[in-house]
Amino acid sequence: MKTAVLVIDVQRICFEPEPQPFEADAVVARINQLTTWARKKALPVIFVQHEEPDTEIAYQSEGWQLHTDLITAEGDVLVRKTTPDAFHDTVLKATLDRLEIEQLVVCGYATDFCVDTTTRRAAGLGYEIELVSDAHTTHDKPYASGELIRQHHTFVLSAAESFPTKIKAVTTAELLER
Repeated sequence: MKTAVLVIDVQRICFEPEPQPFEADAVVARINQLTTWARKKALPVIFVQHEEPDTEIAYQSEGWQLHTDLITAEGDVLVRKTTPDAFHDTVLKATLDRLEIEQLVVCGYATDFCVDTTTRRAAGLGYEIELVSDAHTTHDKPYASGELIRQHHTFVLSAAESFPTKIKAVTTAELLER
């Protein structure tokens, strides 16, 4: 089964100003471990970047850029999006089809919006999903901490049984042991 690593919205505007998301530095470090692992195995690495015109996250703005500590490499794929769903009106599905991808390793930002929405859409499309439970994050919200939101969404997504495929929660360490 051909696998790709999907890194969602790890952009400067989401991570670098204060306050930072839960475990921001650790999450970026884990994502770098995942993408390094993927490249060593010749697996595609796909970076998704959210954009909204006339905002701090407008296409090619400073805030739109990938996090400064994120390791990228020649051959990585970049996908632009304008909604929480990385498949909606983007090249993601066509790219995955071209690369013959059947499984996605999902990580990134924001757990409760773009990570959740894209994971659900991918599962609905029939992709096998491994959600890296310690490599996605979000900011604290008035109703819950970023840590609790990550735990909640990891549990809910991995407990879902109505998709054509199972969403599996794995840690970075578990994935790297393979």
